[in-house]
Amino acid sequence: MAEPGASQLRALIVDYGGVLTSPLQDTMHSWCEDDEIDLAAFRRVIGEWLGTSYGSEAGTNPMHALERGEIAIPDFERELARRLTTHDGRPVEAEGLLGRMFAGFQPQRPMFDAVRRARGHGLKTGLLSNSWGVDYPREEWDEVFDAVVISGEVGMRKPEPAIYRRAAELLEVAPAECVFVDDLGPNVKGAVGVGMVGVKFVDAEQAIHELEALFGLDLHA
Repeated sequence: MAEPGASQLRALIVDYGGVLTSPLQDTMHSWCEDDEIDLAAFRRVIGEWLGTSYGSEAGTNPMHALERGEIAIPDFERELARRLTTHDGRPVEAEGLLGRMFAGFQPQRPMFDAVRRARGHGLKTGLLSNSWGVDYPREEWDEVFDAVVISGEVGMRKPEPAIYRRAAELLEVAPAECVFVDDLGPNVKGAVGVGMVGVKFVDAEQAIHELEALFGLDLHA
């Protein structure tokens, strides 16, 4: 399928965790080390909850329910803690688990600044994130994003088609006029499924280079 020309693209939508922050895998690994949690056990639990990931089972999946805002954070923390083990067999402390899990997130400044420059060039910019109920550092968001869609606040999650359409609607553009960036392949595929141009994030330099090619703009400092 041919890529749309720059004249057809009017909006840039990006994911948060793993795109505007340090990689999810690094953050999870650091958390497991700090809490002395068996990393293999954590990966098994998340693998079970992902399953086929995006089918009808999502409604009863604790992780997907959390992303949609259908389960309270303490309930999710207790459920996850119950399934995890420490290296020496101690119970995992449930209270504050999610805060500890994401404490290692660090801003991905090159990517964040590229979005800011895209907006300066006249593009509509949006954030589309599946939330695990933790607070986002939103201090700069008004300067960077024209619209923000957080899964737990809208009762939908990526890669459900409706959440991509909601983001495009808030930006007042058609899905075909949007480029969407995410570090998870199924989420990129979901965006493409509604007509957006998808960019799979590997690292900031790769993603910015692809965005420059798509929009015909200089997004480097």
